[in-house]
Amino acid sequence: MQIVSLISLWFIPALIGFILLYGTYKRVPTYESFVEGGKDGIKIAISIIPFLVGMLVAISIFRASGALEFFLDMIRPLFTAIGIPPDVVPLAIIRPISGNAALGMTSDLIAEHGPDSLVGRMASVIQGSTDTTFYVLTVYFGAVGIKKMGDALKVGLLADLAGFIAAIVIVLIVFGG
Repeated sequence: MQIVSLISLWFIPALIGFILLYGTYKRVPTYESFVEGGKDGIKIAISIIPFLVGMLVAISIFRASGALEFFLDMIRPLFTAIGIPPDVVPLAIIRPISGNAALGMTSDLIAEHGPDSLVGRMASVIQGSTDTTFYVLTVYFGAVGIKKMGDALKVGLLADLAGFIAAIVIVLIVFGG
């Protein structure tokens, strides 16, 4: 266990040192390249602010309006009937929209049900098996100026659905239900 801690402690600094030494060996102006990358990063961060604000406002409106609760109330009986704990359904819906909200829900589920409960395990696996599709599309497509993202959205949401289903099935198989 100590070897893993030692590796995790030194891996990033060693990797950065290796990159700097290799760049110097190849006669790349490493500091200047770093500064140029930092400038580009700041420009990109500023350019995506409107997209982030728009997405966060939309998420807030969706949750504050009661639309999320209304939708969950409609589908909760179906999930209960097929053996999926209804408590993880909101996580599956929020995860593609907001990583922070999903992490908060996962923390709440683990605090309420316990980390070794079926709900806690499902929430953890769902959190690791799905992505923040809307966030990724908004930030990355917005940063490079792509306006049409319909197909990427469909594929991303399909991947999230596959991750959700796989998480449920695997947790039920491994830990029982």
